[in-house]
Amino acid sequence: MKCDKKIRYLLVFCLLLTGTLIFIVLNVCIGTVAIPLEDILASIQGYAIQNERILWDIRMPRAMAALVLGGALALAGYLLQTFFHNPIAGPFVLGISSGAKMVVALVMVFLMGRAFTVSSAILILAAFIGAMLSMGFVLVMSHKVNNMSMLVVAGVMIGYICSAVTELIVNFASDAEIVNLHNWSKGSFSGMTWDHVAVMTGVVAVTGIIIFLLAKPLSAYQSGESYAQNMGVNIRLLRMALVVLSSILSACIVAFAGPISFVGIAVPHLIKNLLGTAKPILMIPACFLGGSVFCLFCDLLARTLSAPTELSISTVTAIFGAPVVIWIMVRRNREKMAA
Repeated sequence: MKCDKKIRYLLVFCLLLTGTLIFIVLNVCIGTVAIPLEDILASIQGYAIQNERILWDIRMPRAMAALVLGGALALAGYLLQTFFHNPIAGPFVLGISSGAKMVVALVMVFLMGRAFTVSSAILILAAFIGAMLSMGFVLVMSHKVNNMSMLVVAGVMIGYICSAVTELIVNFASDAEIVNLHNWSKGSFSGMTWDHVAVMTGVVAVTGIIIFLLAKPLSAYQSGESYAQNMGVNIRLLRMALVVLSSILSACIVAFAGPISFVGIAVPHLIKNLLGTAKPILMIPACFLGGSVFCLFCDLLARTLSAPTELSISTVTAIFGAPVVIWIMVRRNREKMAA
């Protein structure tokens, strides 16, 4: 039995790694200008090719950004689902992404209007402040309402309020700023540079390592707070760590790519079903790889379905992610009825 489980885990990770590699190659090769795989291999070996700038300055950074941020988004969703003990909790649904978007928009309009350069660090900090503000409101509401459905509704309302405030902020922006804000607020991996990739990789890598080191306390926390306390877990510290770490990941995603919907809810649930277990030591790396595959796939469709124009990444993720969320809700309702 244990051998069968190990084989299953190995197959799932092999599938996710293979999918990640395949979609990176497809994202780099396919586009308005096709780049053959032979040209990519030749460029890696140091030979000059025709579309070298498109390959290394546009498509490769974008693919790497989709990989890193997609994984971060799925991890943030997994942390929030663990924190609230609910499979439909996620950065987008709880309004955390919208809060981060609002503060980033405010900072962008304020600084760009005064001819200041907006660095990646400033954007991440602004997004983190917005994410923490929204998270704080959600936590206050979680103590006021016992029903998780009401908490989700409260999160959706936070999202609407923050989106409305963002629209008001955009009205005070100049024409050039409005274009940048509009593209960013819809969610997109376009315009990524290697500097952006370096910053986001650093933030996500450090956060991801900390999350992985918390795998054992998380496993105990999943079995109930009383059990975790008996095992020596500091519940208050762990809950604080979950809030901060999920907010950092959400902030990094929103700062670079804008709000992206449903990935944080759909991917952890799909990965859990694939693995057949909720063990954090397996779920954490698998969620990251699953989020990467999902976002690479969705970004490929966003770029190619209506080429040369692009769809927003959230449009595509919603098409595939929303049915998963509906399925989760129907399944939970059936389980409650059966109980």
